Amino acid sequence: MATQRLAALMSSTRARVLIAALTLLAATIAVSILVDRAVLLERLDDRVDTELSQEVDEFRRLVGEVDPATGEPFGSDLQAIFDAFLERNVPAEGEVFLAILDGRPYARSADAPFPIEDLDDLVGIWASSTQPQLRTDTTPAGDLRSLAVPVTSADGAARGTFVVARFPAGERAEVDDAVRVAAMVGAAAFVVASLAAWAIAGRVLSPLRRLADAAAGIDERDLGRRIEVEGGGELADLSHRFNAMLDRVESAFATQRAFLDDAGHELRTPITVLRGHLELVDGGAPMPVDTRALLLDELDRMSRIVEDLVTIAKSERPDFVSTAPIDVADLTVDIADKARALADRDWRVEVDGVVVAELDRQRIVQAWMNLARNAAQHTTAGDTITIFGRTIDHELELGVADTGEGVSAVDRDRVFERFARGSSTRRTKADGAGLGLAITSAIAAAHGGSVEHDDTPGGGATFTIRIPLDRADLLPSTDLEDPAWHAS
Repeated sequence: MATQRLAALMSSTRARVLIAALTLLAATIAVSILVDRAVLLERLDDRVDTELSQEVDEFRRLVGEVDPATGEPFGSDLQAIFDAFLERNVPAEGEVFLAILDGRPYARSADAPFPIEDLDDLVGIWASSTQPQLRTDTTPAGDLRSLAVPVTSADGAARGTFVVARFPAGERAEVDDAVRVAAMVGAAAFVVASLAAWAIAGRVLSPLRRLADAAAGIDERDLGRRIEVEGGGELADLSHRFNAMLDRVESAFATQRAFLDDAGHELRTPITVLRGHLELVDGGAPMPVDTRALLLDELDRMSRIVEDLVTIAKSERPDFVSTAPIDVADLTVDIADKARALADRDWRVEVDGVVVAELDRQRIVQAWMNLARNAAQHTTAGDTITIFGRTIDHELELGVADTGEGVSAVDRDRVFERFARGSSTRRTKADGAGLGLAITSAIAAAHGGSVEHDDTPGGGATFTIRIPLDRADLLPSTDLEDPAWHAS
């Protein structure tokens, strides 16, 4: 179900990404075309107005010149001015010159796109103008943009009007053609971009596809599959997190299997003992004292095994340790005091340059006492056991050194394994299930450190919990009054 949801999410995400990209692209193309058309039309109107003004300027300059027919100034001969201008100037495409004399059309330029002199109402407006008039009118030939300039005599009386008009329909058609071409190019670009967006969306979301494939192929029998991560970004980070989740799940399954295997293996023997003795007890007779003591001892051993297994299982959890500032010098002395009750040995304590460090006191005491108990079990009366705490090369060392029999070569490689018991001839049932050093190793790892074994100079074994100080908030430690304290 989760895999199907992930696949559906991937498909819908790709569709949403594609739709969003194409919608944005289509909107961009449409807006661009509309803006381009508006800009082109505005520029066309400005150009038309500029050209109309230029024609009027040319007409005004002509008024101050001489008549080419007589070589004399035009003076008040408006008819001659109109004739000279129409003969000399050629209108642009869609442009018309119209001369109005005494309120009536006098002449216009040849090859006009439309006989504007037939527009009686508009001619009347032009003829009655007393100021230059720029206007746009609708005609059967389309919109007409015109500039009419009244021409007056020396006494200020209006005698005529010069009109230059322009039909911009052809130029507007060219603009529309250019916009259509741009629209076709935009449509082609939209199709290409759609295909590219589909391919890019598939490539961008390929980590999600691999994620779905990996999730589909994972079950409790195969937790080893991982996603290949390429590049960076959010999806790569998601793949890293998914792989990390699989690591945690695989570790949890492995811990669960190990717990069940260990529990089944170690609890089988005491259960068998309990069952055998209970079967021998007569239901109507009181239980013998020695049988009762044996059964209680087996139950206690089962209880210890279960507690140790639960501790090891909890060590995989992130909240296994809860640290607080601990004065390691004081803690070393406390451990030595507790260890004295384990056996009659020459107990000693050594403290050298230790600090106040961030530790889980309960877990550290449990791990350290496991080492002390292990040393007591493998030594005899008169042997020396040293509880030490020191700081060497930015590393906190908490350990136990003894002068006992040491660790045999056979046991060196397996001493920290679960249910690993030494081959010592002095080992008894009271030595436990072989989980003490495994628990110590788990506690050290939870503090970012490890447990190491070395031979004690002169004979014996030394076990050291090493915790990097860069994982702790360090404070000055109190000084012991007598760091060479001994107790026997």
